Amino acid sequence: MKTKLMKHQILPFEKMKKNKVGALFMEMGTGKTRVAIELIYHRLNKIDRVIWFCPVSIRSVIQKEIEKHSTLTNIIINSKTDVLSIINKKIIIVGIESMSSSNNVVLKINKLITTKTFVIVDESHYIKGNKSIRTRRITNISQKSKYRLLLSGTPISQGIVDLYSQMRFLSHKILKYNSFYSFSRNHLVYSKHYPGMIVNTLNKNYIANCIAPYIYQIQKSECFKLPKKIYKTYSFYMSDEQQQIYNKTKTELLMDIDIYNFKSYTLFILFTKLQQIVSGFYMDKHELLPLNNDRLSLLVDIISNINVNEKIIIWVKYKYNINTIEKELSKLNDGISLIHGGLTSYEKDDNINKFRNENRFLIATTSCGGIGITLNECNYAIFFNNEFKYSNRLQAEDRIHRIGQNKDVYYIDIVCKNSIDVRIMDAISSKGNAVNMFKKELEKIKHKNKKIKLLQKV
Repeated sequence: MKTKLMKHQILPFEKMKKNKVGALFMEMGTGKTRVAIELIYHRLNKIDRVIWFCPVSIRSVIQKEIEKHSTLTNIIINSKTDVLSIINKKIIIVGIESMSSSNNVVLKINKLITTKTFVIVDESHYIKGNKSIRTRRITNISQKSKYRLLLSGTPISQGIVDLYSQMRFLSHKILKYNSFYSFSRNHLVYSKHYPGMIVNTLNKNYIANCIAPYIYQIQKSECFKLPKKIYKTYSFYMSDEQQQIYNKTKTELLMDIDIYNFKSYTLFILFTKLQQIVSGFYMDKHELLPLNNDRLSLLVDIISNINVNEKIIIWVKYKYNINTIEKELSKLNDGISLIHGGLTSYEKDDNINKFRNENRFLIATTSCGGIGITLNECNYAIFFNNEFKYSNRLQAEDRIHRIGQNKDVYYIDIVCKNSIDVRIMDAISSKGNAVNMFKKELEKIKHKNKKIKLLQKV
């Protein structure tokens, strides 16, 4: 090992080394990756290799962490990786998403896992859906191994239902249920009127007692004192053009919604299209059309009031906004780095390094830059627009609120008044999912006209 455990990382290591299976539910920024590497080192004589599952977007981040803290050999694999290049590597890093999108990767991993393999699932909330292909494949393929570990800072976002699949990956003996049906029958209460909607949970103490020996939880506030988080919101109104298209789009979409049998994806489409309009563009069939709006000019005004020596991350949801922001900020000649799905891992790493060392601005999508990266050289984050889920927002926030940050951090939101933006911000404030929360709100209303009125208020 090249580094030593920090004081707060010793207890989780001591607890996990006694168990063959376990979960480090440690808040982002507390160093769960470092503890996992220590566990690998501790078991070197007992294991043949490590299969480290993680989101595709952070594979190179995990690789860098391994190389920072140890001399363990590692490799990132994909569907084109030659099997011979894997054989002598101690740690094999695999994208979680690849387990549902690439049969080739699944076959390779299946051949590599033995009873002596140590399987780690990083950001384990990615396998909380018990019906998803990746959850079933990763769980089934890992049953051969003796050693299994979960890592997550946000293991629960929708309630105890999220725990079933994660604990099932570790062992069905933990919760003592052989199926999700048995688990749900004892712990979940479903709506009589709306299939699939959970309205209550039962016997939480039973679950807490079952999982307690296998998990370690800790928050940043318990480990060290970090600077304050300071939140600010700046608002603007839609232009006449935006308002006209916003109303027209909403009316057209609402006509396609079955008031009595609507699905989450129909609301997701509605929310997405309306958010795109207040973000300055809309899709007319397959053509993207820009809209006159004040969001970009407000961003420029906000930046003008921040000290020129301060680095700034601008979190963006849509690629179109990245392009327009980059064009506008290039006038300042302060250097811009970009992170989005259209870049290779090498390009992303290079852009992050340039931001750390020379560029003032990092414009990034939360889907690509919001996980696994430490950016505490910066203490300003502007959310140009937001994801619908609070968990995604929290991940993005914690990029700059971590060990090594010595300044108060500022989170600035740009919000369009009287629009979908307000509902999204309300959901984030309630630590929820904007689409799911609105769906539940609709389901509580029985009268058709009242449902329509609520939809029209979006």
